[in-house]
Amino acid sequence: MTSLRIQVNGQSVDTDVAPTTLLSDLLRGPLGLTGTHQGCDTAQCGACTVLIDGQAVKSCSLLALQAQGRAVTTVEGLARGETPHPLQEAFIACHGLQCGFCTPGMLMSACGLLRQVPQPSDTQIADALEGNLCRCTGYVNIVAAVQQAAQTLAATGEKA
Repeated sequence: MTSLRIQVNGQSVDTDVAPTTLLSDLLRGPLGLTGTHQGCDTAQCGACTVLIDGQAVKSCSLLALQAQGRAVTTVEGLARGETPHPLQEAFIACHGLQCGFCTPGMLMSACGLLRQVPQPSDTQIADALEGNLCRCTGYVNIVAAVQQAAQTLAATGEKA
């Protein structure tokens, strides 16, 4: 076992992990953050996407120890207290989800994009979401939701 110290959703986490523990397994298991979904375990579906230091990363492709000393944000960390994040509100308003399995990964990938590009084009959104698979929505409503969230964030002066 190896000592690991990371920030998860703004909270310090000190734990021991096996060197082979995937970040997705740490988040879902000992930390109980089951919003990070495990779909394929091959980094193909994007359901496990989290932010590491603000960058979207597929947590099934990263060892937990690779996050040593870094800030990890999961879908549980998007809301501001009881107030949903503008992306979460936009996904609901634009019907950007159906079964919901891909939604956490989509939200985190979109959040990573909006942190880098506050007013993305549809092409930039499609490129950012390219590694996230959804079999329900056809993506049109997801792109609309990201655009709506970008407009809301710009109007309020908030950052993603």
